[in-house]
Amino acid sequence: MTANKKYVEYLDKTLDDCAKLAPEEKLLMYKGVLYPAVFCKLETFEALETFEARVDDIILAGYPKTGTNWLENILRGLETMAGKYTEEEKTKRMAIKDELALPPRLEFGDPDKFKRMMKLPSRRIIVTHLPPYSLPKSIFKSKAKILVLIRNPKDTLVSYFHFCNKMPSFPNSTWDAYFTDFMNGKVGWGSYFDHVTEWDKYIDDENIMAISYEELKENPHLGLEKIAKFLGFLLNEEEIQSVAENYSFKTMKQKSTETHGAFGNILFRKGSVGDWKSLFSESQNQAMDRRFQECLAGSKLGAKIMYEIYCKI
Repeated sequence: MTANKKYVEYLDKTLDDCAKLAPEEKLLMYKGVLYPAVFCKLETFEALETFEARVDDIILAGYPKTGTNWLENILRGLETMAGKYTEEEKTKRMAIKDELALPPRLEFGDPDKFKRMMKLPSRRIIVTHLPPYSLPKSIFKSKAKILVLIRNPKDTLVSYFHFCNKMPSFPNSTWDAYFTDFMNGKVGWGSYFDHVTEWDKYIDDENIMAISYEELKENPHLGLEKIAKFLGFLLNEEEIQSVAENYSFKTMKQKSTETHGAFGNILFRKGSVGDWKSLFSESQNQAMDRRFQECLAGSKLGAKIMYEIYCKI
């Protein structure tokens, strides 16, 4: 788990920039969806279609606070292990990434980043919070492998609430107000339910695989085996176990200041399953149960969430 200096500098500068914004300046709207203005720019969204995907790209797509930072690092660990790079090769690859100074999400940063991304060595690991209809068409045309990460909506909501109240790029909110905004899709990256519903339409594509936060937490070794097989990584049991241990949530949280600067303390909180029980009222439980039933029950991704196990008292 190696720190990217330019990445940490970018995150630290972003935190400083956030603190200078008035509450009404913190969010921007693009095509009816809210985004944090300090990370996302209208001109970057407009230039997004210029991104050229490669057939060997790995695209990780997940709604905010579903575990994308954790799984991104796991993927980098698996890719490095499978690549069998020498120390010299690892240093060279890291130097290229550091020099290009790429923001951590496809939709973050300046529009020129898509030109810089062309210089990244394969296999590129590209992370986004966007639903499929907002992604560049080249991702689907290239037949790049797409890993869709999902998490149960109750824990996602609670994690997002705590994150937004710690992260100065979002306006602060009370729990009840945030619950209402989340249920109405009036949060960064829009509706959780729309996001999962849209990805469900693609889930039978042979180049797309879904995995849940909960299964990665409960049996990381098995989860990593599934991912490695999907991505064509030839790894033995010992190598997979090494990645599982070195990139556990606990390990990443301990090293978060080194890898993510001051942002690390905001990004990695509990990483637990079932934390929603600490905040949900009975009426909120019932409202979420109804919404899940209306939007996701009966879908393949809805079944993978295992709502009856993870979202019932």
